[in-house]
Amino acid sequence: MEGTVFRYGDNIDTDVIIPARYCTEYTADKLAPHALEDLDRTFVQRVKDGDIIVAGKNFGCGSSRENAPIAIKGAGVACVIAESFARIFYRNSINIGLPILECPEAVQGSMEGDRLHIDIKTGEIENLTQSGHWKAVAFPEGIQEIISLGGLAAYVRARLNPVK
Repeated sequence: MEGTVFRYGDNIDTDVIIPARYCTEYTADKLAPHALEDLDRTFVQRVKDGDIIVAGKNFGCGSSRENAPIAIKGAGVACVIAESFARIFYRNSINIGLPILECPEAVQGSMEGDRLHIDIKTGEIENLTQSGHWKAVAFPEGIQEIISLGGLAAYVRARLNPVK
């Protein structure tokens, strides 16, 4: 995947990823228009399908709402790269099929507006703008399959009803 970087700092909590006033919704089409609006009012107008969020430490901290990764993915974000993720956001991202990578070096080496190329299977991250190259720890094959199928529910459906 390849996309433009939207860069944010440390401790981006789920309340700014998707404000609580929208958490009565659970679908991407209802949540996406409000993704990050309390942090970056122009985000949803600027983000394009395939773009990438790059952030500091503890991304997705705060409440355990699954709405947060749904909103980000629904807005078109292809991947989130951070120095670290809050545990519940990490798991919720996998559950809904949002690729995430922990790679402090890529965070330090990427600026707002840079173009990144990411190979989710290998964890390879290349900054096409600044010529940087880093390697995140790739997910094991089973988790990669969950993400590639679009999340845990799709994975379970595929396992229960294999194509013959």
